[in-house]
Order: sequence, then C-alpha cells, then structure tokens
Amino acid sequence: MDIGSTSMALSQSSLKLNASIKVLSISKDMAETQGQAMIQMMEKSVQPNLGGKLDIRV
Repeated sequence: MDIGSTSMALSQSSLKLNASIKVLSISKDMAETQGQAMIQMMEKSVQPNLGGKLDIRV
C-alpha cells in the first residue's frame, strides 16, 4: 500500500469518526432538551391542593 492511499484511508476514517461524534452530540443535546421539557411539564402538572378536600351536598 502506498503513502497516498494510506493517507486517504486515514482521512476517510477520521471523517467518519468526526461525523459519528457530531451525530451523537446532537442526539445527546436533544435528549437533554426533551428531559428538561418533561421535567417542566411534570412540575406544572403538580397541584398540591387538588383533591385535598371533598365537599358534598345532598
């Protein structure tokens, strides 16, 4: 194998690795954003006074 083809193979391998890392980084950021949104949604849904008293009139 000559130097040119070895260099080309290493360059392509590096490019694939960098692309994979970028995709994983984007996925991680999306998961964090979705997790934060879910936490906010759950915090808003909590109503501590709801269901504490029951008023019944007959």
